[in-house]
Amino acid sequence: MAAMAKLDLYKEHKQEYITPKKPALIKVGSAKYLTIAGCGEPGGEALQACVGALYSVAFTLKMEKKFAGQDYRVCHLEGLWWGDSVDQPLPEAAPSAWNWKLLIRVPEFITKRDLDKTIPKLEEKGKAAEAASVELERINEGLSVQMLHVGPYSKEKKTVAEMMILAESKSLSFRGPHHEIYLSDPRRVAPERLRTILRLPVQ
Repeated sequence: MAAMAKLDLYKEHKQEYITPKKPALIKVGSAKYLTIAGCGEPGGEALQACVGALYSVAFTLKMEKKFAGQDYRVCHLEGLWWGDSVDQPLPEAAPSAWNWKLLIRVPEFITKRDLDKTIPKLEEKGKAAEAASVELERINEGLSVQMLHVGPYSKEKKTVAEMMILAESKSLSFRGPHHEIYLSDPRRVAPERLRTILRLPVQ
């Protein structure tokens, strides 16, 4: 019997996940995400608990769909970050006051009904108490400036400055929160080698 084809959303939408060393304008389509929101420092306990809950939901959903004949790769963790305004390239408030929304992209065939069936299963096992806060959300960023940032998250300002120059040269303004797509696991990769896609929606 032939192996089941595994859907890879990065290959399916490769134009949205480019990793340019210089800022580039891209068009991002509408997509479904598992999301969980909160507030506080990037490395804080609240965020880490939400990361765990989001992954628990994502992998449980994936396995259920695999057994049902719809296999796919679980996407990278992503994050939206903002302070007082969602239209700033980087939050200007103190990190303890940052708002964030964690994301994992999922295929179009994932439904709210699937999510509503998955969360109680995790709760019954006593896993990831925060899983009840995970939602299924559609996000459509449209035109965006994108660039690969290599190095610590704390050094993103220089990369964002380059992205701002491109936007200003095209008379574009920012709309929507600062978006990060984490290609590296900070638990396994040295800070100076971290690879993160930065995305800033513009208009």
